[in-house]
Amino acid sequence: MTENRPKEPTIFAIGGGGFSPLLDGYSLNLTGKADPKVCFLPTASGDAEGYIENFYAAFRPLGAQCSHLSLTRYNQPDPIAHLLDQDLIYVGGGNAFQMLLVWRAHGIDKALRQAWNQGTVLTGLSAGSICWFSGATTDSWGLPLSVLNDGLGFLPGSHSPHYDSEAERRVTYEHNIAAGALPDGLAIDDHCGVLFRGTQRIESVCSVAGKGSYLVTREGERAKETPLPTRCLGPES
Repeated sequence: MTENRPKEPTIFAIGGGGFSPLLDGYSLNLTGKADPKVCFLPTASGDAEGYIENFYAAFRPLGAQCSHLSLTRYNQPDPIAHLLDQDLIYVGGGNAFQMLLVWRAHGIDKALRQAWNQGTVLTGLSAGSICWFSGATTDSWGLPLSVLNDGLGFLPGSHSPHYDSEAERRVTYEHNIAAGALPDGLAIDDHCGVLFRGTQRIESVCSVAGKGSYLVTREGERAKETPLPTRCLGPES
């Protein structure tokens, strides 16, 4: 097992926007390692080969020791042990509902909780950020967006990714919070991510100026949106 892990469980939830040298570099720095072991979980995309290739192309130049776990082809002899030997686990986007079903069938949900508790950094975007919360809005069943209420629940409350890039996200998320169908939660724009140590929110960072994250809370019969201070890591290359 890798030594010198962060003292607290760590999640970096990214709203969307694809692989990013700045946000991915930020995730890698959270491990405290010069050459961290990073495993990509592309379950939500059905283990799409092109997505896996893009992961390697994005993370290898950043100095990571890269691998991936395919649950359709079972490319690792011991998937659970492989996940528990990582410094960072990156969960890709796609169908969150299907991903959670597959994870639970293979025991990946329990392995991720163990990895989180032992200090492995967990990150991901879209479905890969939805999964850490208890509830979310999702397009897993197509449009219109639906409510997903059986996330892993590592982080309390609900979540909406793609808050700025898909117009229906903001409307649907705020409607469901106002109606009590989802608990208060966190919305994140594309090109932005929010860091948690344990369940405590530490900071919001972005790779594109003007992107941000927001607390969305129920106030009577309405939803209130409160922007969080967001630090820009610099212009995306």
